[in-house]
Amino acid sequence: KNAEPLHQPACEYYASLAHKRGGSGGGGKGSKDKTAAGANPSTAALHAVDVFACSLDQVGMLEMGELIEATGGLMVLGDSFGQSVFKESLRRVFRRYEDDVPQDGGQLQMAFGATLEVLTSREFKVSGAIGPVASLNKKSQNVSDIEVGKGGTNAWSLGGIDPSTTVAIYFDITNPGTTPLPEGKRRFIQFLTRYQHANGRTRLRATTLCGPWHNVTQQQQQAPSSIGGQAPPPDNNSPVKFSFDQEAAAVLMARLAVQRTETEDPADVLRWVDRSLIRLCSKFADYQPDNPSSFRLAPQFSLFPQFMFHLRRSQFLQLFNSSPDEAAYYRYVLSMSNTTNSLVMIQPTLLSYSFQGPPQPTMLDATSVRPDTILLLDTFFHVVVFHGETVASWREAKYHEQEEHAAFRSLLEAPQADAQMIMDSRFPVPRYIVCDQHKSEARFLMAKLNPSVTHNSEGGGVGAQVFTDDVSLRVFMEHLMNLSVQS
Repeated sequence: KNAEPLHQPACEYYASLAHKRGGSGGGGKGSKDKTAAGANPSTAALHAVDVFACSLDQVGMLEMGELIEATGGLMVLGDSFGQSVFKESLRRVFRRYEDDVPQDGGQLQMAFGATLEVLTSREFKVSGAIGPVASLNKKSQNVSDIEVGKGGTNAWSLGGIDPSTTVAIYFDITNPGTTPLPEGKRRFIQFLTRYQHANGRTRLRATTLCGPWHNVTQQQQQAPSSIGGQAPPPDNNSPVKFSFDQEAAAVLMARLAVQRTETEDPADVLRWVDRSLIRLCSKFADYQPDNPSSFRLAPQFSLFPQFMFHLRRSQFLQLFNSSPDEAAYYRYVLSMSNTTNSLVMIQPTLLSYSFQGPPQPTMLDATSVRPDTILLLDTFFHVVVFHGETVASWREAKYHEQEEHAAFRSLLEAPQADAQMIMDSRFPVPRYIVCDQHKSEARFLMAKLNPSVTHNSEGGGVGAQVFTDDVSLRVFMEHLMNLSVQS
């Protein structure tokens, strides 16, 4: 900490550029007066700072991060300007809508000077936002005292946006638990998004959502005292439990964890993730106190611990083997991506190709590595085609060039075609890697696998060994169950 004396001045310099030209309310008296008038495109960032950095050395992406974030800019990091990561990503910035799209046909898929305002009913307030936003410092009755991310306001400047821009909004329930809400009471949220379209016109989009509230019954509130102070039994019929979206929750948790790394040590953030997961499982899992074997999670929660396991091992919270610029790049892309893409970053997808049948999803586990299969790994930032040892030896013997081995040729081509489909629809364009088992670039796959088979495993087992001291998913779940059922 504080080992580099020029780091903080550089961060402050780029932050001052964002505050002067953006809508964060830090640009002098005139800027504050405009902000007080409300969320208006004239107070938003009317420009977007995009940075395409391709170098093997550090270029200062970490220091420029706040400027890019405050203006809704794009961040692309690569090794060379000759790579498709740069060339194709730059071309896709200027994508246009198809000509047959109503009103938008032929226009650029980008907008400018965007602002977002969130209105809520009285029972809850806005805590803050995490994403490519800057606060407009608009105080309102629905602004919570508890700040998350860019808090203390219910309006933000988004600067430049495109159809994939995603912002996470966090709320605080203000209704006291001792005062139940009337039966049938509904909550309301309205998102007001204003932006300048590529055709020069200003658009206002209002999105209104509503849903029911759930009151905790008096019996549930008194449950701890009625059973001798032990943890209350799970409410198996709770609407909160059945409406839990574990995919969205995992992404919101990841954004919050990444945001905390800006002010806390990564080890402390990992402990916070662990404590949060234990509290969630203690409240919503089905179990008998002090009996780990009775621990069960409903289908709505069954994948959430797995997401947290991979988040703990991801490049977002583990900085080993990542430069400061790479860490800033990975975290920024996560903060502006939608749920589907963010889940791929947290828990990559893995497809297996073999002669046994069509391609099929397989577990992100060391046991999935087999000599006679080809694996396709998608981490969002990398797309890896991994050839097993036997398949690689067949390819080196050029069997795929012989007519009688057309099936083998098709097996080699299938994952490459699927990888191209993935890369065609993605921004930034991922790095494409083709590797063989036991070769150096195989590390891109092995580092993402659940280490169920390691150099310390007894009896070897099926699959490839992962040389790591990290615990496996099975051990992680055992510890989670033991801690969750403690009375």
